[in-house]
Amino acid sequence: MCGIAGAIGPQAPSLERIKATLHTLGRRGPDAQGHSQYAIGGTIVTLIHTRLAIIDLGERANQPFERDGLVLTYNGEIYNYLELRRELEGLGHAFTTQSDTEVLVRAWRQWGAAALDRFEGMWAFALLDTKAGTLVLSRDRFGEKPLYTWRRDGNLYFASEIKALAALAGAKPAVNDDQVRRYLVNGYKCLHKQPATFFRDVEEFPAAQMAELTLAGGESPRCQPRPYWRLGCRPREMTATEALEGAKARLFESVKMRLRADVPLAFCLSGGIDSAILAAIAAKHFGHHIHCFSVIDKDERYDERKNIETMVEWLGCKHFAVHTSTAGFFERMAKLVAYHDQPVATISYYVHSFLSEQIAKEGYKVAVSGTAADELFTGYYDHYSMWLAAMAKQAETDLTIDFGKLLEEWRAGFGAHVENPLLQDPLAFAKDPNQRGHILLDQEFFESLLARPFHEDFTERDYCPELLRNRMLNELFEEAVPVILEEDDRNSMLYSVENRSPYLDRGLAKFLATVPSRHLIHGGFAKWLLRQAGEGLVPDQVRLDKRKRGFNASVDSVIDRRDATTRERLLADGPIFELVSRERMAAFLDQDMTPNSFSKFLFSFVSARMFLDHHAAWRP
Repeated sequence: MCGIAGAIGPQAPSLERIKATLHTLGRRGPDAQGHSQYAIGGTIVTLIHTRLAIIDLGERANQPFERDGLVLTYNGEIYNYLELRRELEGLGHAFTTQSDTEVLVRAWRQWGAAALDRFEGMWAFALLDTKAGTLVLSRDRFGEKPLYTWRRDGNLYFASEIKALAALAGAKPAVNDDQVRRYLVNGYKCLHKQPATFFRDVEEFPAAQMAELTLAGGESPRCQPRPYWRLGCRPREMTATEALEGAKARLFESVKMRLRADVPLAFCLSGGIDSAILAAIAAKHFGHHIHCFSVIDKDERYDERKNIETMVEWLGCKHFAVHTSTAGFFERMAKLVAYHDQPVATISYYVHSFLSEQIAKEGYKVAVSGTAADELFTGYYDHYSMWLAAMAKQAETDLTIDFGKLLEEWRAGFGAHVENPLLQDPLAFAKDPNQRGHILLDQEFFESLLARPFHEDFTERDYCPELLRNRMLNELFEEAVPVILEEDDRNSMLYSVENRSPYLDRGLAKFLATVPSRHLIHGGFAKWLLRQAGEGLVPDQVRLDKRKRGFNASVDSVIDRRDATTRERLLADGPIFELVSRERMAAFLDQDMTPNSFSKFLFSFVSARMFLDHHAAWRP
């Protein structure tokens, strides 16, 4: 895990800007730093790297890494590098390091862009071919590693963080007001439906895409990303047993590869099945001595203490629990917002930052988390409702389906915990498959808090014709997972910790896309295949807990709205009130924050206000 940056164009950035960029990326890579420059066809290419050493800790693996006319600056891990190395050695390649970095370079020299299809891992890289006069930018399939671009003054800049773009360009990008309003009104799920960021003209390089730039004529080349991979949804006939065995085998293999490191690993542990089974596979199946880290919230809606304690006792592992508190909230938020280069998306990621901090304090450089289990295995309340809609339709022609029983199972399981009023009706999507009001809950009210009008309808991309699977794929690639990965990356890198997500495995995702939807939910349980995969590894108290759980906290557990100083701070003059009505916001602060949508909006307001305050004072 590292930090990368670069500039391509007729003008080379000054040494002063390069040093500023290295300093800016210092937390992403505290173990080594370097840069190199090349003049090709009148175009100057600057490559910058800061290193967090995880595999092959020696200096020989530092970057920019050059071999046989290829120069690489790379952030990520190629988990199957050992298998690829053996294959490349069989083809005559000789290695001078034990790193996955060298494997990436030699794989590219052997197979070119086809090497991307062989990589299992996470990455954002720039690869310069000095012989061919080209530079390739690429990002991993799910977007685990960040990459941003900014075209300015005739140069193309790229970097892991927007603040690094600013340092290298020597300029501050302007705020994208529409993205701030989008965040406030529509929430985090709408932030990644286009390459736009919180800054004008700064774009996010798309996941699962690459761009080959031709360096000639002394001009900044055009960056036109194109897809190299796409996850489809093609269910095929299989039994429930075949679905379970296929999913289990691929999950175990994914965890095995993601345990590869030359430094110790930590595990994030919530009270749910997602993180529990990862920790159990590592400890019980592969025999790793693990250390788990958890968040405990005093709000009973988010208190997962019992399940966490059950897992810790079962695993016999070391454990550290972080407790939420209102103490130091604004100071911590200011630090997070400054590092994230944008508002902190939700309160979950404010809380998650405590985990990353503690993991680093305990001496760990890698953390394993359960990101994307919900999106791959069905974990959300609307997933269950969409599944019921499909089963209701099937029941019209398949007399073996007892739909009344399916409804009772829902009421005794997930349905007992649904708070979203639109999803409390189990037939919501049977009645109207196109309704998405549950995602934009209270949208009109939040629009009314703005200083001037802003409205966007909710949109989805068509990945497949099946309602449930299309929803899951939108969440995986455009809505929930991109935000989770972005926030996890920033929180982890702030404390120089690499984050790994075993569920984001190509083989696992591709197999699950072939499983018939009827096997995904069973007996009142969402994520049925994942729960079954954990049988014997995870205690039933956790494995068969139907309540959805994950890292979360209530807004009142971190913000004391009753405190006069807090209220004064929130309503003080600032650029936020160019976008939000101060008078209406003052009234909103007195609202009951029990509704989840209100709690989310209050946190979003605080986060957006602190982002705008930071940007006003920011000097790159």
